[in-house]
Amino acid sequence: MQKPVASVVSLCPQLWHRHFRRAPLLPRARGLPSSSPILTRRRSVLPRSTSTHLAAVSTAAAAAAAPSATPYPVYDRLLPCPLQDDPPRIEHLVAREDEVAADFIARSLGLPPLYAADLIEFGAVYYALVAPQPPPYASPEHFRLFREVTEPSVLRRRASIKGKTVREAQKTFRVTDPNQRLEAGTYLRVHVHPKRFPRCYQIDWKSRVIAVADEYVVLDKPAATSVGGATDNIEESCAVFTSRALGLETPLLTTHQIDNCSEGCVVLSKTKEFCSVFHGLIREKQVKKLYLALTTAPVSTGTITHYMRPVNRAPRLVSEDCIERWHLCQMEVLDCSKVPWPSSSIRKAYNVNGCGWPQQEAAYECKINLLTGKTHQIRAQLAAIGAPIIGDSAYMTAAMAAMANPSINPFGRERLSYNSEEEKEAAVEAWIASHGKEPKSVIGLQASEISWDHEGKHHSYKAGVPWWWQDPDS
Repeated sequence: MQKPVASVVSLCPQLWHRHFRRAPLLPRARGLPSSSPILTRRRSVLPRSTSTHLAAVSTAAAAAAAPSATPYPVYDRLLPCPLQDDPPRIEHLVAREDEVAADFIARSLGLPPLYAADLIEFGAVYYALVAPQPPPYASPEHFRLFREVTEPSVLRRRASIKGKTVREAQKTFRVTDPNQRLEAGTYLRVHVHPKRFPRCYQIDWKSRVIAVADEYVVLDKPAATSVGGATDNIEESCAVFTSRALGLETPLLTTHQIDNCSEGCVVLSKTKEFCSVFHGLIREKQVKKLYLALTTAPVSTGTITHYMRPVNRAPRLVSEDCIERWHLCQMEVLDCSKVPWPSSSIRKAYNVNGCGWPQQEAAYECKINLLTGKTHQIRAQLAAIGAPIIGDSAYMTAAMAAMANPSINPFGRERLSYNSEEEKEAAVEAWIASHGKEPKSVIGLQASEISWDHEGKHHSYKAGVPWWWQDPDS
C-alpha cells in the first residue's frame, strides 16, 4: 500500500519546491522556531466535484514512516499573508489505523508537520467517520479502497458508528485539534491551499468599528474580507480580527453576511442568544438594509423583481418570469443620481477591476432598499437590467455579452425558443460561461445603513464614506 502515498506526493512536485524551497523566513510565532516551514500561500476554492485524490495508508506503511506523536504548541496566525493564488489542491485520505490527525496528514501528503497543524488551525481539514462515495470519475483504485473501508463487516466492528446510518456517519465536521485522534477508517478532506485574505492584515480594525453595544458590535466591513471566514479558512475573517482589536475574550459571532467584495455595515454578536434574536428579526423582515450601488448605467426608481435559480453556486442566474421553486428577489431603488466615474487614482488605490465596460463617461449612484436578502441578489439583478456594478467582474462580463447578443441569456426578454431540454440546458451552460470570475477586491457596493427595532428600542447605524468618494491620497 505504499503506492497510494507516493501518488499523493507526486501530484504536485513543482508545488512542493515552490512552496517550501523558496519560502521566506517569517516572523517568529509563539512557540515555533522562526525557520519552521509554515503556511504562507493561497488557493482559490474549487467545488467538491473537482477534488483531487483519495488515498489510503496501510498499517505497514504507517508503521514504517510514522514519527512519534508530537504535541503541537499554540501559536499566533502567520505572517506575511500571500498576495497570489496557489493552484487548487484538495486531498482525500482514509486512516488505516488509529492516528494523530496532523501526523497522519503530514506523512500521507508529504507536508511538514507544522504545515499540517496550520491547516487544522485554519479550519481547512474535515473528517467523517465513514468515507463518502467517490465521484463517478474516480479511478478503480479509489473505488476499491472505498469498498474496502466501507465493507459492512468492517463497519460492524467500529463502535463509533453504532446506532448511526451510513449517511449520518458520512457527515463531515472540522478537525479542530492537531492532536485529535483518528479511529481507523476515518475519512479526511484536506484543503491544502486555504483561501487567504491578505486585506485583513492591512486594516486598522478599531477604526472600522461603528458601535459597541452590550450584545453586539457594528462593523464597517472593508472590501476583500470575509465576514465569518471561508470553508477552508475560519481565522482570517472580520469576526476574528475585530474580536482581537477590541480585546474580547469570547470571539464575535456572525449574524448575517455580505459579499467579500462588498463593504459596509455588518452586525457581529457577542452572544449566541443575540445571534438567535437577530436571526429571528431577519426572518420576520424586521431588519432594514440600505445599500449604495455604483452602476454603469442609470436605473429607474421603483421595485425591481426577479426570480433566482435555487443553485448554491455563482454566478446566480435570475429571470423576470416566475419559475417554479426559484427564489423571489426584490429590491426597491429609492434614488439614482449621475456621478463621476471613479478616477484612475481611486481605481488604482482600491484595485478596482476595469472589466472592459465600453462607456465610462459617468457612473450612477443608486440608493437601494433590499426587500429580500439572497446571495449576490443586488449584483445579479442590476446586471440583468443592463446596469452592472462597477468592478463586478463576475456579472459585468455577462451584461456586456447580453448587450452584444441579447438572445444569449436564456432567461432574458429576447431569449430563444428551445426545441428540447437538452438544448435549453446547453444554452444555460453557455450563459454561465459568459460570466467572469468573482472579484478579488472591491466593487461599487456598500451596505450603507442597517436598522432594526428590538424590545422597544430603535437601533440604526451608518457606514462611512464609500470608497468611490474617498481621496486615496489623504
